[in-house]
Amino acid sequence: MHQHHNWVQSLKSFRHPQVITMLFLGFSAGIPLLLIFSSLSLWLREAGVERSTVTYFSWAALAYSFKFLWAPLVDKMPLPFLTRMLGRRRGWLAVSQLAIMSSIALIGMVDPAEQNALNLMAIVVVMLGFSAATQDIVIDAYRIESAEQELQALMSSTYIAGYRIGMLTSGAGALVLASYLGSTAEAYDYSAWKVTYLCMSLSMLVGLITTLLIKEPAQPRSLTHQSSLTHQSSLTHQYSTQQYLKFLSIFIMSIAIFVIAYLLTANESELLKDQLTALTDNGVLSNLIIETGRLTLGLLFVVAFIKAMSYSPLYERALVQETYIDPVADFFSRYGIKLAILLLAFIGFYRISDIVLGVISNVFFQDMGFTKSEIATVVKTFGLFMTIAGGFLGGLLAMRYGVIRILYLGAALTVVTNLLFMLLAESGHNIVLLYLVISADNLTAGLASAAFVAFLSSLTNVSFTAVQYAVFSSLMTLLPKMIGGYSGSMVDNLGYSSFFLVASLMGLPVLVLIYLIQRHAAFKDQ
Repeated sequence: MHQHHNWVQSLKSFRHPQVITMLFLGFSAGIPLLLIFSSLSLWLREAGVERSTVTYFSWAALAYSFKFLWAPLVDKMPLPFLTRMLGRRRGWLAVSQLAIMSSIALIGMVDPAEQNALNLMAIVVVMLGFSAATQDIVIDAYRIESAEQELQALMSSTYIAGYRIGMLTSGAGALVLASYLGSTAEAYDYSAWKVTYLCMSLSMLVGLITTLLIKEPAQPRSLTHQSSLTHQSSLTHQYSTQQYLKFLSIFIMSIAIFVIAYLLTANESELLKDQLTALTDNGVLSNLIIETGRLTLGLLFVVAFIKAMSYSPLYERALVQETYIDPVADFFSRYGIKLAILLLAFIGFYRISDIVLGVISNVFFQDMGFTKSEIATVVKTFGLFMTIAGGFLGGLLAMRYGVIRILYLGAALTVVTNLLFMLLAESGHNIVLLYLVISADNLTAGLASAAFVAFLSSLTNVSFTAVQYAVFSSLMTLLPKMIGGYSGSMVDNLGYSSFFLVASLMGLPVLVLIYLIQRHAAFKDQ
């Protein structure tokens, strides 16, 4: 990321075919997210579901945060027929996009107002999260492998632009369509939301057609400036489909054990939450402690299971070594333990402020008295253009002045712009202030995201593209989304103004982490 491009060269780079391709793949990646978050939240609220329950549905998107667990399979495992016909990346892209289309359509078939329907909807939403996260794994790998490092900032910009257009389609588009078809907060109509989600399913054809038209990226395996571990990995052999299926069976059983362990502790956890709440007089803290304990217990069961399976014929030691251990070992080998841990901490905290706030933003706008049409017009449509502008600006500035400086700028502006939500909470229904808040917030988000994605791409070794980037992007959203699931409960206990203050202050440690990273020689030129 050296600062050697003039403005004309930078602008001309937007015409590069791979830069344009990322616009359409970004659209495909942007469709599912709001169908899990804000659009689904408004649908559930119209159907009479409690606010705290609505925000818990955001946990269905935790698949994005745990995608590193199956990224190695996506990276290595060939798909029957499709891998030969389309190639490694395009084959997995097509499968994940078809799975997303099916999941969105199935969500539309469930009416959350019916008794016990929420459990079924949760299962289908998790399916959507899993499919969408898989698509993200492949798109990230494709982006990094299909162009040189100097184009990554601009590819990030067009990816963000496409992503936001996809979010506009599944956000504002879904809200306008549901309203047009007759569903409102006062008069809920399931059929309107059903048709809306079926239309959103069809919009994924943009991504599927793109996948069929683009070329499979060349296999970059340059060993320059890469560790000896990378050289070793380039010499490894391909495993048979049967060996990968054995590996996949262990993975599926591990997920089943985690889910079973989590479900079996449901009753006990409710009792513990009540007891802890009585002791601490803090329901939010009690929820956080008990749910974290449940997740930890489930993971311990999985670790014990995998350890037991390591003595069985299903466990391929060499495959596990090359698939999971080598990509992680390579990262620590290249940067050293101290710097690697610092980088991982930075990745985990960089977007915490805006993600935690974003989970409940649509419910907040609705509670402030803004209509669905106003939310669609200002937050989704106008906000889209601000985010795209921020993304392009972030990409250009990163090429001109370096990624680290723009990371600083993005982190500082995020803290400041999130405080503006406090003004809106105090003012209530103020359309002018809403425009101001959305302008500042989305412009900042676009700028920060473009620089951040380019930075993550620079950390990735091309020999472990899918796995390492999946780890980075999973870590980026894991903590924010877990906290975001409690945002409804936090607002109930703190009120909106105090919640926004807390969310904003969460971004302050990021500035310190960027400063510490920049002090290392490896990042002085960025």
